[in-house]
Amino acid sequence: MAHDTRPRTLDPEDLDALQDWLTAELGADAVKVRQADLLSGGAIGENWRIGVHVAGGAQSGVRNWVLRTDAASRLAISHNRADEYACLKAAHGAGARVPEPIAVARDAAIIGAPFMIVGEVAGYAQARDMVRDPVVERKGDEVAEALGRELGKIHSVRAPGQGLEFLGFPDRPAALVQVEQMRAYLNTISEPRPALEYALAWLERHAPETDAVVFCHGDFRTGNFMAEDGNLTAILDFEFAHWGDRHIDIGWFCARCWRFGADAREAGGIGSRTAFYRGYNEESDVPVDETLVPYWEILAAARWAVVALLQGERHVTGGEPSIELFLTGLRAPEMEHEALQGIAALEGSV
Repeated sequence: MAHDTRPRTLDPEDLDALQDWLTAELGADAVKVRQADLLSGGAIGENWRIGVHVAGGAQSGVRNWVLRTDAASRLAISHNRADEYACLKAAHGAGARVPEPIAVARDAAIIGAPFMIVGEVAGYAQARDMVRDPVVERKGDEVAEALGRELGKIHSVRAPGQGLEFLGFPDRPAALVQVEQMRAYLNTISEPRPALEYALAWLERHAPETDAVVFCHGDFRTGNFMAEDGNLTAILDFEFAHWGDRHIDIGWFCARCWRFGADAREAGGIGSRTAFYRGYNEESDVPVDETLVPYWEILAAARWAVVALLQGERHVTGGEPSIELFLTGLRAPEMEHEALQGIAALEGSV
């Protein structure tokens, strides 16, 4: 269900400027936007399903696309829409199953903020429904293996990466870069978080070397892919993409916090680690180092705690009043506990 009380960027009653821009951008004779419906989800971005009729040009015909723009306030750690579009294009160029890149607008004057448009994909993405879907449960290992293959394709993009010059390349172990970023953002939070500080200090002391810097999705998890009838249809949301260690995506996907209660299915609440790793290793030229994944799952819990706190701050500071954002901020203690449990397990305390 869409949260219609939050301030929105696109005005579905005023689409003339969008139509004119699309006509020019697509080299069409005319573009008519027939409807614009706000989609549910999109804690970072704002997503609209737009039905269009394109007359002339390569996209001629009746199309259903998704227009994605920033929410009223956004996280500083997420890409703007133009940069996310470049990341999506890179993954698309690598053969990954992602929405088709259609167009990107850097000019805020068109609808009130920069935006990108991508092809609509069949299926649904809601994570809690996904892990409870009996069809997905029955085909869980098949889906997990397919997800591993798609992640391997994404990671096949290597620096410098055409169109990705804006992504900073790590000059030290990627885990240390992540810890430094988390600590910097934690310093902006209005209340002290000693448990999280402890976890970050541990992660810093035990940071592994990066053996291969790859193009990382940055938020590869259940909820950020689409499925239909138990079949994977697309990987979504590249707003946290970066150059880094491939295990950040692997650990993020497998971390308990992203299983949505289906803890026995360790790969995203969908299937087994074995199936997920198998799919990844079939596609990637650098296989999963399974001994490193527990470290990255601890980092995932700490990172999710930081993101949750930042989301809560968007509400608390008045940037975007939202009960959803406020409640997200309350998830941080759970993630801190998860990180500390992971540390204790690795150190043999439990």
